[in-house]
Amino acid sequence: MKKRDLEKTGIPRGEVMNIALQAAIAASRADMGKREILGFLQAIVKNPLHFKDDQIFGTLARRLAKVDEEKNRETRITMAPYRIWGTDIDKEAIAQLERACSLPVAVRGALMPDAHVGYGLPIGGVLAVRDAVIPYAVGVDIACRMKMTVLDLPATLLQSEPERFREAIQKCTLFGVGGAYRKRLQHPVMDVDWTVSPVTAQNKDLAWGQLGTSGSGNHFAEFGTLTVEQSTIGLAPGVYTALLSHSGSRGTGSKVASWYSKAAMQKHRELPREFQHLAWLDLGSHEGQEYWAAMELMGRYAAANHELIHRHIAAHLGARVLLDIENHHNFAWKEQHDGQEVVVHRKGATPASTGVLGIIPGSMGTPGFVVQGRGNEASLMSAAHGAGRRMSRTAAKRQFTWNDARALLDAAGVTVISAGLDEVPMVYKDILEVMAAQSDLVEILARFDPKIVKMAPGGERAED
Repeated sequence: MKKRDLEKTGIPRGEVMNIALQAAIAASRADMGKREILGFLQAIVKNPLHFKDDQIFGTLARRLAKVDEEKNRETRITMAPYRIWGTDIDKEAIAQLERACSLPVAVRGALMPDAHVGYGLPIGGVLAVRDAVIPYAVGVDIACRMKMTVLDLPATLLQSEPERFREAIQKCTLFGVGGAYRKRLQHPVMDVDWTVSPVTAQNKDLAWGQLGTSGSGNHFAEFGTLTVEQSTIGLAPGVYTALLSHSGSRGTGSKVASWYSKAAMQKHRELPREFQHLAWLDLGSHEGQEYWAAMELMGRYAAANHELIHRHIAAHLGARVLLDIENHHNFAWKEQHDGQEVVVHRKGATPASTGVLGIIPGSMGTPGFVVQGRGNEASLMSAAHGAGRRMSRTAAKRQFTWNDARALLDAAGVTVISAGLDEVPMVYKDILEVMAAQSDLVEILARFDPKIVKMAPGGERAED
């Protein structure tokens, strides 16, 4: 391995280069090939704190993170105000929010207790800006959402007839990056105008094939029990059978995000490297209007995805729907805050205006909650969208085995049809601590406990 090879990955000269060389030598001794090592180095340069606990590359990752922090201090300008909920948050996630709040268009920010490092804005980040939209502050999986359907089937059937529910998930949606139906499903969303942007026009066929599918990464479809203690959501107190799903706008949403993120970066070449994923589009610009229209279309498309999954599963089971609840994240909204209209980006954050219902899941082995927003203006009326990762996918695969997870899942009575090792419960924060940290943002109305879970098989690329 030569220094010029390392320079091509973005490793700076000097002390960091020497650390990188030592890490490369250690990786080679661990039977990693040159191409694999260079791939790791490129990933570490982009997101060093994702690898800070790696046995081989951890020292390099921590040193690169320090270099980034030093550069941020040199380039930071007056920062818009922000608030943080929770304490178990990576320093780099906080630094990402601070960079976002340093943008000239930034008005105010907030960080939810499930926050962790993302691209540009952290996952769990909320950012209000003036007259602009930031594609990467919306996220790659535009309009990713949660949907819960409560069914009129006794909750005891989940234990006595589990195969009935397993079959329903298996037959009524597809998982995986390339998951698509040969015989396309029908929904009015495919009849609306898909020419609002060149990206949506070119990818309508892709979107149609993936309509009703679930994707990969942390996306799931699962059955569980919903415990209602008070009649606050239109159901009498009791324990119900519920279907919960998490997915978004699939491949087309990703292509919209990539296209307009690159357009924003081209318009703001003046931004330092660590700010590039925060490049924005003026709402009044042609690109800004196109992106906004495409984003809203992806919102309708993601909702249609869930609608079809839930409709087909309920029909397969011969069940009647008692209640539907859904909310989305990874989106931008035009809202009134501080006496002015702003664009609020919620990247992995749940809308939590007064009385608004939402769903905040835990992990495959821990509970989730139906909540009602308290309308806390300090958080820009937002809350967490889940438990939040405590470690990267790479670190999870290195640290855990399915044997490690099995005892926890067995104790919770959870059957996993398929999932990646990087989604086991231990890679997530404690959902009860997350909920306690945001008690001023949402009120808990009901508890969901997963029992039968399906995610993409191990080895699939994450979409989140």
